[in-house]
Amino acid sequence: MIRFGTSGFSYDDWVGPVYPADLPRREWLAHYAKEFNSVELNVTFYRVPGQKTVAGWVERTPPEFTFSVKANRELTHERGAPDFPGFRAGIGPLIDSGKLACILAQFPHSFHPSAENRLYLEQLREGLAGLPVVVEFRDRAWVTDQTFAQLSDLGLGYCSVDEPNLHGLMPALATATGPLAYVRFHGRNADKWWEHEHAWERYDYTYSDAELGEWVPKIRGLEAESEVVLVYANNHYRGQSVETIRKLRELLGAAR
Repeated sequence: MIRFGTSGFSYDDWVGPVYPADLPRREWLAHYAKEFNSVELNVTFYRVPGQKTVAGWVERTPPEFTFSVKANRELTHERGAPDFPGFRAGIGPLIDSGKLACILAQFPHSFHPSAENRLYLEQLREGLAGLPVVVEFRDRAWVTDQTFAQLSDLGLGYCSVDEPNLHGLMPALATATGPLAYVRFHGRNADKWWEHEHAWERYDYTYSDAELGEWVPKIRGLEAESEVVLVYANNHYRGQSVETIRKLRELLGAAR
């Protein structure tokens, strides 16, 4: 099974390109869920949401719809005294409803493959035991057989990414270390990746059919190796991520 979605759905600059101008903000998610069967949420990185908010996400989406949520920054960036129980409680309605597709643990560039950090991966797995978790590394030094073996042993997925071909960034490597495979399309805006005035400029990018076509055999390979493949587009400025997924689904010949 391949599930498709975008990284986020609540963007003001989607009004017009994605959402009708007269559509109330509270109806954006339901409108989004008419076309896509999954979404990746970034809001959980900045704050652990209240259960009432999360229950609202559940209520406004169809039964088969799923959510991937980014692990709170306390769990990935700060790591001093990670409150795993608090995070689990916050996303409880997703867990209880069966709509939690995955927790995305996105680590910073400063998270290098040291012995200490490898031990933290074990702590992460223990703290989120029983839940599907995928790890996104930013330091390409993690791309080793040792890393993939550890992820597999811990039951952690590897997040495959497409991003600019710049020194130090992660390669476009598609690999599965468990039953859940995960792919994120960040865009290839090399000129704005490091130097930009606004954060959205990094993700202002439109993929060509040829660029997305490079991923067709990779995604098919992941599909053969895993039970579920989650594919999200993060080039969200003015709804470009929506077009990315539409193009990719067409290329893969996949129906919703």
